[in-house]
Amino acid sequence: MSTVAIVTDSTASLPTSFYAEYGIDMVPYYVHYPDERIRRDVTEITSEEFVAYLAGLPDGSKLPTTANPGPGDYEQVYLKAAERSNAILSLHITSIGSGAYASALIGREMALAKLRDVRIEVVDTRNVSMCLGWMTLQAARAVQAGADLDAVRRLVLRMIPVTRMIQTADTLRYLYMGGRIGRAKHLLGSLLRIKPLISMDDGEIVTLGVARTRASAYQRMAELVRQAVGDQGRIRLALTYAGAEEDARMLSALVHDVVTVSETLLCPLCPALSVHSGPGTVGLCYTPTEISEPE
Repeated sequence: MSTVAIVTDSTASLPTSFYAEYGIDMVPYYVHYPDERIRRDVTEITSEEFVAYLAGLPDGSKLPTTANPGPGDYEQVYLKAAERSNAILSLHITSIGSGAYASALIGREMALAKLRDVRIEVVDTRNVSMCLGWMTLQAARAVQAGADLDAVRRLVLRMIPVTRMIQTADTLRYLYMGGRIGRAKHLLGSLLRIKPLISMDDGEIVTLGVARTRASAYQRMAELVRQAVGDQGRIRLALTYAGAEEDARMLSALVHDVVTVSETLLCPLCPALSVHSGPGTVGLCYTPTEISEPE
């Protein structure tokens, strides 16, 4: 048996090959289309396919909606993981705005009713996207290095308060179509070419201001990273994007110019996340290198 099984959900937006490479069990979200089709996030529709679908929607169209996995989905994954490990660490998107963490807690109780001598720990990471992805990846790497469940959990808890996301959208159109802003703001934002900057603080989305161009937005994002970690800071950096890989590479270069980056990943946003911001979304998720190392 392996020491610890690591479980996460598709909003981690890790490169898809990493799940098999690091032995991570991934539970997909659900994407509900307006025509009543239902697809499992990442596994039944790719990021590229979904971005192309979104880009083809006319103004006024209904957007797909998303749903977190249910308790039964998590129970099945826990039971399968228990076949190879008697310790399971399950990491999830912020519980504010998503029911994944609550579903995982119920799924844990359902699984434990059928298991003996198995320990399952469920953690609300208070984060999203590759912030969750970094915690998942570093947890899996710690397991490969021989860490036990308590040590891996401590690693994740150290990372939670210092792992940060900054993201900008190319347009306000999808926020309008999703009912998150009014049409007047959508039209004004489009006219002024406003690029909102958003982040997450203790599990909640917060605004960091706006920029007028993509280039100025990326420069501001790089500067915010420098201010947060200092000129001598060392970070692991993930660039997240929805149909904008070249822009993600541009942002990566700007960040590399101002801080030391020990590892860089390019990660397409999963459909369950990209539906809320649309094509052209570019973001970064970083975690301090030293804090994210196993004990």
